Amino acid sequence: MLILPDHWTWDFWLMEAGERYHLYFLMAPISLGDPELRHQNARIGHAVSTDLRDWEFIGEALGPGAPGEWDDLATWTGSVIRVAGGWQMYYTGVNRAEDGLVQRIGRATSTDLHHWTKDAFVLEVDPRWYEELDLDVWFDLTWRDPWVYFDEATGEYRMLITARVRDGAVDSRGAIGLARSRTLDDWEVLPPVATPGEFGHMEVPQLERIGDRWYLFFSAYEWAHSAARISDGVALCGTHYLVGDTASGPFTLESRDFFSGDPRGELYAGRVVRTFEGEHVFLAFLQFVDDGPFIGGLSDPFPIAVDPAGRLSIERGGGWSRLVEPALSAARSA
Repeated sequence: MLILPDHWTWDFWLMEAGERYHLYFLMAPISLGDPELRHQNARIGHAVSTDLRDWEFIGEALGPGAPGEWDDLATWTGSVIRVAGGWQMYYTGVNRAEDGLVQRIGRATSTDLHHWTKDAFVLEVDPRWYEELDLDVWFDLTWRDPWVYFDEATGEYRMLITARVRDGAVDSRGAIGLARSRTLDDWEVLPPVATPGEFGHMEVPQLERIGDRWYLFFSAYEWAHSAARISDGVALCGTHYLVGDTASGPFTLESRDFFSGDPRGELYAGRVVRTFEGEHVFLAFLQFVDDGPFIGGLSDPFPIAVDPAGRLSIERGGGWSRLVEPALSAARSA
C-alpha cells in the first residue's frame, strides 16, 4: 500500500525491471484542500517495490512543461514501454492557454527509469473519427491515458487511448481509441478498437492476456454511464473489461456487471499486473473506504480468479478496509 503524507495519489502504471517494480502515478499536494483541484495540479510521481506492497517513494518523475508549452498546466496518465537502450513514457498533457480543456499525448525517454527527458513527440486527436472540443456537447476534448504495447501478431506498436467518437448519444460516445506505429516515431491514428455505446468515457485502458483471452480493461465513474445503464440499475464506479480472442480485437462487453465496482468507487483506475511469480493481481487507486473522506492512495494487490468461462473476479477478503486505516493514519499524521 502506498499512501503519502502530503500528497494525494491516483491513476498509475507500472514497469518491471530487474527484480523491482517501478510505479508511476499522478500526485498533487494535499495542501490544495479540495481533492477536485488535484487534476490541474498533477505531476507524475515515482516509487519502487519488490513485492507490490511495500513502496519506496522516489519523488517526482515528470512535471508540466515550461510556460507556453503544450503541457504547461499538468501531466496526466500514461504508460511505459521498454525500447532499445532504455524506456519511453507516453503521457497525457494539458496547458494553461486552453484552460486544461484539450488533451494531447506526449513522450519522454529514460535510460534508467529514474531520469526522464521529454522529446518533441505530440499526438493530437484525429477529427475523422473522434470528437473535438465542443463544450455544448462534453466538458473537455477527451484524448488521454495512452497505453502502448507491441503487438507480435502484426509486428507493430499500438496505442490505446481514452477517447470519444463523433456520433451517437452524448452519454454513449465513450470509446477506446487506437493508433499504430512501426517505429514509435510515426504514429497513424485509426478508428476506435472498442465502442460499446454504454459510457460517456472509458478511462485508463490496459490490454492484458490472461490464459487464452485478451482483456481490455477500462474504468468509469458512475456519472459516466449512459442513461440506459443508469435506468437498468447497473451504474457502478470502478474498473471493468472487454474481451477479445486476439490483441487486435474485436473486443466485446460480455458482462454489464463491473469486474471491480461499487456505488461510491472505493477502488478506481485499476491495473492488472503479472507478478514475477507469474500470477495476475489487481491494484487500484484508493478513493474511499466505507463512508470516509477521499484518500488518494494505492491499494495492496488483490488476487484475480478466472472461472471456466473466462470471467474474472477479485476477492477483497473480509475486513480488508481495516488494513487501510492504520496505513492512512500513520502516513497522514507523520
